[in-house]
Amino acid sequence: MTIRFAMIFIALFLLVTGAGAIYEMSARIQATHTFPAPGKMIDIGGRRIQLDCRGTGTPTVIFESGLDMYGSLSWSAVHDEIAKTTRACAYSRAGIMWSDPKNGVQNGKTIAEDLHATLIKAGELGPFVLVGHSLGGPYIMTYTKYYGSEVAGLVFVDASHPDQVQRFNEVGKLPSSNLMNLRNKIGAALNWAGVVRAVASTYDRSPNQPKSVFQAMNAYASTSFGPMLKEEASIDGTLAEAGTIRQLGNRPIFVLTAMAPMSEQGLKELKWTDAQASRYQNVWEEMHNEEAAWSSHTSTYS
Repeated sequence: MTIRFAMIFIALFLLVTGAGAIYEMSARIQATHTFPAPGKMIDIGGRRIQLDCRGTGTPTVIFESGLDMYGSLSWSAVHDEIAKTTRACAYSRAGIMWSDPKNGVQNGKTIAEDLHATLIKAGELGPFVLVGHSLGGPYIMTYTKYYGSEVAGLVFVDASHPDQVQRFNEVGKLPSSNLMNLRNKIGAALNWAGVVRAVASTYDRSPNQPKSVFQAMNAYASTSFGPMLKEEASIDGTLAEAGTIRQLGNRPIFVLTAMAPMSEQGLKELKWTDAQASRYQNVWEEMHNEEAAWSSHTSTYS
């Protein structure tokens, strides 16, 4: 009886995963036809990076997204608005959305190299104003470290700080990420069977997000998932690299900090009290004030 049950279970598993694999394969093919890359695909030596530049004027604004799967579409709510007054470019990092994946590590330095090569090949010339959200903050710092002559200014949008892990740990133990890591491993292991695509389809669309943008994000979620995890695996090195440059001279920088109180749902998920959330928020504000001090020409907004 036990053997028979096991055989039935295996047969059902193969049937479900087989159907999932066919669903995933057909969905990937359909995505390339239904949601073509906005902007241009720039060849940087056997790999292509998607770059979407709009508008005219100088300096050129370069958008750098945080650790997510949405690439240039992460900036869809503001891209056109900025392009009304100057040149504005958003792009997708290697393996994200339409951009080709790459071998090896994906950290702040390799990302800066890809972006620099992409802008050069596309004929996009400085000066640039780099805008980085979350992990995009350390990414634009690293770009400035290696290609500083091109960078006229920086905008940190609720950006990560090079010392944030240590500083948060000094306040108190952060919630365990074991469950999230397990989910990621399961998603990576069963991505071929449509699991990531199925989960992405359950996400809610942001109120200010066009439906077509939301659909494109979901259409490429499964192919972007692995490259995103690759970036996540290099976070420690990325933060350390960004921490080696903390003097930006007199370049104008703007630091935007999210200081709204955490929602009840957020507190519940993290298992935090109001007092704990307040302490972490204070540390976050302190680190952003430090970011503002990296230049003699700065402004902060909360």
